[in-house]
Amino acid sequence: MTIYDLTRALPDIATLRDRCRAMAALELVISGNEGDCYFSYDPAWGQGEEVALMDNGSGDDYAIVFTGAGVFGFGFDHESPMSPWAGDEGAPWPGLIDGIPEVLLPLTTEPAFCQGEGVLNATAVFWRETADTAWRAGKVEFPEGRSDPDGTDYLFDILAAGTPEAYHAFAEDYYETDLPLEAVRHVWSLRPLTQAVVDALNPGLPLEAVAPRLVRAGYPQTPQV
Repeated sequence: MTIYDLTRALPDIATLRDRCRAMAALELVISGNEGDCYFSYDPAWGQGEEVALMDNGSGDDYAIVFTGAGVFGFGFDHESPMSPWAGDEGAPWPGLIDGIPEVLLPLTTEPAFCQGEGVLNATAVFWRETADTAWRAGKVEFPEGRSDPDGTDYLFDILAAGTPEAYHAFAEDYYETDLPLEAVRHVWSLRPLTQAVVDALNPGLPLEAVAPRLVRAGYPQTPQV
């Protein structure tokens, strides 16, 4: 999968936001840790901006910023030959950010997303304006010799799959534990959280402890404490 496959696979903006919030909520419950989650979501990231984040702790990450004007997303695979740091110049891969609408363009120089002299730390970039009917990406020629040249398949596979089953398989492998699929589906559907669901995913974690974290992560349903 490349960025072009991802832009065809992603749903509409509202559905994508819900997927991101669900993944962040599941991380909060399963890990029991607010500060070091694989997936996270901040509904108050900036003025009128929300952000979904992924960080695998090994140098690979992504960010998806939701604004009133649209959505800007990017991912960084540190082993990709398309890394801006693969050469000596420290520059985005040719075409990577070409065509981004002016209203979203400032996000390509957001300090939180850049390194060096304001270089976007990305190997894959996509966007969609609010009134648009499709996701977009720049005109990129991929390097040969790698099945996942921009890291899209590795970075966004769960998000693109968009199912609780895909997240369930990831989480069981990542956390090395058995997880009940029905409990994952409950949170994935953004239904009100109960102690029974929390116990199924993380035995011994009090609902009253995780509930405020879910609120801060934009979980749309009030946990039933």
